[in-house]
Amino acid sequence: MTSLSVCVPAYNSARTLATTLRSVLAQDVDFELLVLDNASTDDTGEIAHSFDDRRIRILRNDTVLPIGANWNTAIRACTGTLVKVVCADDVLRPNALTTQLAVMADRSIAISSSRFEVIDEAGEVLESGLGLAGLEGRQTPRALAGTIVRRGPADFGPTAAAMFYREHFDRVGGLRGDLVFPMDVDLFARVASFGVFFGMTEILAAWRNSSFNLCSQTSTVSKLTDMYRFHHRLAGDYPDLVSRGDVLAGDTRLAKAALHRLRVRTVATVRNRPDLVV
Repeated sequence: MTSLSVCVPAYNSARTLATTLRSVLAQDVDFELLVLDNASTDDTGEIAHSFDDRRIRILRNDTVLPIGANWNTAIRACTGTLVKVVCADDVLRPNALTTQLAVMADRSIAISSSRFEVIDEAGEVLESGLGLAGLEGRQTPRALAGTIVRRGPADFGPTAAAMFYREHFDRVGGLRGDLVFPMDVDLFARVASFGVFFGMTEILAAWRNSSFNLCSQTSTVSKLTDMYRFHHRLAGDYPDLVSRGDVLAGDTRLAKAALHRLRVRTVATVRNRPDLVV
């Protein structure tokens, strides 16, 4: 049986880490659970060490690493043939690993991902059945990369929904950490070049929409800038996977998002400072 590592990079994650680890350890398969504490200053380390399970292995960085370097460190420290990365505030749904491992038994599949739910800070489901629009079933690397560029990472789903091969991660050089917001889908598009992508209709993971996760703490400008750089870098590195039309569609989507954000901020400014309107 192919071995699996579930990697949980954690930084000051005391509020949610226990829930995340319980959702992983409740899976009824054999795997390695690697928790990398990124030099947290809260109780992250203590919470991780409180779990008595032979499948868990806990490491700690001496100093805080940038998110990309931290994720790369976690994945490179794991021992599994297959890898799943679960953020320390997300959760896996029951039988997620069993279901996904059955798909990955087909060695022509380089990466798979599932639909997902959005939960709030208390764990209540806000939305369900999201992700992978137009990417269900077997898809070529070209279809995956083009769709991600055209539609954006939010429509693809969270990192916790995906599973890929460690060998392919190493061959593409790991995550490109300077692309903070889209660094996971950038990796997924690149590792998919070694086979096919399989989009699963099952809901296997939940992404937490909270005031304390990286997404909520990242400015819209930073996200849009990262996405623009992602589009053009992926197209430059993999011209056989991403067309000029894909890039144009993706950039147009970003421009519309930027204009919408500008309108929202303008309306808010006018409401708060009507004296600025001439």
